[in-house]
Amino acid sequence: MSAATDGIPVVGNRGKVLVIGGGITGITAAIEASEAGCEVVLAEKAAYLGGRVARMNQYFPKMCPPQCGLEINLRRFKTNPLIRALTLADVEEIRGTPGDYHVTIRQHPRGVTEKCTTCGACVDVCPVERADEFNLGMGTTKAIYLPYEMAYPLRLAIDTEACLGTECGKCVTACPFDAIDLAQKDETVEVDVDAVIVATGWEPYEATQIEGLGFGTHPDIVTNVMMERMASPMGPTDGKIVKPSDGGPVRSVAFVQCAGSRDDNYLKHCSGVCCMGSLKQTRYIREQYPEAEINVFYIDLRAPGRLEDFLQAQQEDEKLHLVKGKVARIDVTDDGLLVQAEDVLSGTRVSRAADLVVLATGIVPSDTHGIRIEGNGGLATDAHGFLTRAQPSAGVLVAGCAARPTDVATCVRDATGAVMNALQFCTE
Repeated sequence: MSAATDGIPVVGNRGKVLVIGGGITGITAAIEASEAGCEVVLAEKAAYLGGRVARMNQYFPKMCPPQCGLEINLRRFKTNPLIRALTLADVEEIRGTPGDYHVTIRQHPRGVTEKCTTCGACVDVCPVERADEFNLGMGTTKAIYLPYEMAYPLRLAIDTEACLGTECGKCVTACPFDAIDLAQKDETVEVDVDAVIVATGWEPYEATQIEGLGFGTHPDIVTNVMMERMASPMGPTDGKIVKPSDGGPVRSVAFVQCAGSRDDNYLKHCSGVCCMGSLKQTRYIREQYPEAEINVFYIDLRAPGRLEDFLQAQQEDEKLHLVKGKVARIDVTDDGLLVQAEDVLSGTRVSRAADLVVLATGIVPSDTHGIRIEGNGGLATDAHGFLTRAQPSAGVLVAGCAARPTDVATCVRDATGAVMNALQFCTE
């Protein structure tokens, strides 16, 4: 099998690779493996590719939208005939040995076929509202929905738990292209591959578990991932950062670093990117509110390598106050929120008022317990729950945030390295 994509010759005679996960790591791994001549099957549990990166507003330090990089990579991805993408797909079992794996994948119904043009006629008539998962519940969509404006595949999906099914059927009647299939069922997909790359990514730590910080008790206490969606022009507030409680302007903001991280009661590990992530978000605030007071409460500020310049630039902001100290609690007052913390450098306790509090929750690995490995039970993890580099079967390789918290650039390099290792198991 041979073809060409964007002028790059592609020869599919180097075996076959399964990539689990369709975030930036998985997309990169699929592209690199296919352009090395491997057939690739990519299994992604969501209805779209892009993972957490697709939900970001901007990258640091260049402060550019992630859709630029995703668009370039997805163009390479979708024009490559050696890649087969399965969305709404869960890998259930991996059997065999390096160079000879048999994988069982459960693909859940999308309810919408490839005939879909995203015209929206079905959305207009759907009577059911459901929480908008892409926007972290900060809004709603209909039961039939487009995950986001630039989703790939660019096709609507049906939330089968929310949909009324054939009892309603209004979407079926409204669709002018006969693209709705409410009778779709789960399907089992069996594939034989030479190597497996696990790029299952990460999830934000559940902030409601952290005592004293009040997440879930007041709408103006949000998480760092929620802030990314608020600042995004495609987000629930069309990019306007406001108080969720009343939609009012923000005059003061407090960023709480290590919310649950580096804490024996919650997450013992450091998530690595949260410091720079929050400083990036202070720029979001400053662009919209030039006079806002911003306090960043931190244990240690970590700016590896070239990001030191980014940190120094932010420190020049006279209305940005970096407070070295752990936040003890957040109180709700008649005037808003009051952050109680210690200031280690002055040896005093401080109280700072805030219209909006942003919790920098840590990175935890996505759940991979559903993936069974023949003879080993499941994938091997370390003390923090991340997947170990050395898996029981040598042809099962781990890349990106599935292995440890890291930034996007490192995930891309990591994916390329995993492909290089996978090639040794692929047959000519």
